[in-house]
Parts: sequence; C-alpha cells; structure tokens
Amino acid sequence: MRRSTFLAAAIAVLVGLLVPALRARAGDLTRVDAKRVCMVQDAVFPKDQIPVEVGGKTYFGCCEMCKGRLSSDASAREAKDPVSGKTVDKATAVIGVTPDGKAHYFESQKTFDAYAKST
Repeated sequence: MRRSTFLAAAIAVLVGLLVPALRARAGDLTRVDAKRVCMVQDAVFPKDQIPVEVGGKTYFGCCEMCKGRLSSDASAREAKDPVSGKTVDKATAVIGVTPDGKAHYFESQKTFDAYAKST
C-alpha cells in the first residue's frame, strides 16, 4: 500500500511537470530556415551552418564531424514527423524550433500548423 501511494504521487508530480512543459513547447513553435539548423544535433544556431550536398539535396551541419555524418549516414538525414509519424527528409522538411533550441521536422506546413496548435 505504501509503495503504491508513493508511486502514484511520483507519477502525479511527473505529469504535473511534463504536461505544462510540452504545451509550452508546442505553442511556442517557430518556423526556421534549414541553413540555421545542425541536422545532426537537431539544434538551431544564430548563424548559417555548413552546407552538405548529398544526392542533389542540401543538408546542414555545425562542424566537420556533423558534416561527415551527414555525408555518410542516411539516418542522420531523416526524421519522423511528430504529427503524421512519417519519415521525412530533413533537406525538404518544414522545420520548427522550440524555445529550447530543439528542431522538429515536418512533412508539410499542414502538420507544422497542427503541431503548433495541438495544445
């Protein structure tokens, strides 16, 4: 009984902390230009990143290591749209950033808008 009460309290605290944070992130989503995103770190930077051409598409990395990974690792060039669940190519995705600098990739403006309005 004591253990289940503690567990229930711990879950309530986590939910209380996580739900408002997730709502704030979705509501504060801002569209960003791909050239400002390190597509390996999925982070937004205040300046343009290093362009990496692969298969006629342009990806961006923040350093030589990321540049190399984008060139050689196809999985680094893909992301999952958080609304549709579909795999998207980072070079052609609509990219949104949350206040914490995290980039999110969307297959279209429609799924970007749906995510931004979801909470």
